[in-house]
Amino acid sequence: MKPSVPMRAFSQSLPMALLRAREAVMRRFRPALRRQGVTEQQWRVLRALADAGVLEITALAQATFLLAPSLSRILPDMEARGLISRRQLDSDLRRSAISLEPKGVRLIAAHAPDSERTYEAIARRFGPQRLEHLFRLLYELEGVLGEMAEESGGQTAPRKRAAR
Repeated sequence: MKPSVPMRAFSQSLPMALLRAREAVMRRFRPALRRQGVTEQQWRVLRALADAGVLEITALAQATFLLAPSLSRILPDMEARGLISRRQLDSDLRRSAISLEPKGVRLIAAHAPDSERTYEAIARRFGPQRLEHLFRLLYELEGVLGEMAEESGGQTAPRKRAAR
């Protein structure tokens, strides 16, 4: 027997709809990432560093939406592979800054054509205007939810847009 619950249908759950859409998108990008030998999380780190330059670990975690424990497991492998470097800050030896190494830049450059082909395929199928509209709507939703958090005493500002 199906239980009756006082909430919207599961298929109308915004978090689940966003997760389903994310999974559909990532299925298109994962094969090329695998060919480059990087995980989705490692790619997010590379892209964030390429976009922002040097980042402290806390800022990197915020930019990539990765939890600090996950990031602390990812970074040593990336550093050992020569994709990134980590150095302690002179001002506070407990903090460190992460930067992209030339090998990481080369990996991004090698992956870029595959990534752009995937974007082009998505835009062809979905429509370039609709894709841009979707980006605008998602940025607007993020901003509105950030404002709601501010009003309720939660998060003080929306997070920086993730690199695409």
